[in-house]
Amino acid sequence: MKNTSGLLLILLIFLTACQSGNDNSDREKWLQEIASTEQAFADLAAQEGIEKAFVSYAAADVVLLRNKQLIRGKDGLSRYFAENAANDQPKLSWKPDFIDVSTSGDLGYTYGKYVYSSIDSAGITTSTEGVFHTVWKRQADGQWRFVWD
Repeated sequence: MKNTSGLLLILLIFLTACQSGNDNSDREKWLQEIASTEQAFADLAAQEGIEKAFVSYAAADVVLLRNKQLIRGKDGLSRYFAENAANDQPKLSWKPDFIDVSTSGDLGYTYGKYVYSSIDSAGITTSTEGVFHTVWKRQADGQWRFVWD
């Protein structure tokens, strides 16, 4: 009986250790997925424009804060871009300084620095820099889409 209890204890410790390794491996995978998605999002903004990138990577239930107003849903996001159509050749670039993900792998967030630049009607380029914070949510199809920006 003593040997059986000891073996069960060793087996339990071993299984717990194995499970911890799997969690870390999953976590690293999820962090990489978010990093890759964030990079693809930034690349699309640089190549095809801010509106296309934001609409493409937004979740259906996205919420954005712009000009002290909440923009809700992809339809709201599309309306925002239509109402604020820029003819000033805007460019947006960013890179996360930090990425984290929940232990369940369904929510993550990133933050870092961004640079927004545009050219006015006189041909003068203006730039603003700031800090972004994006919350990512894994969708039913396994893709990451942002729900807050």
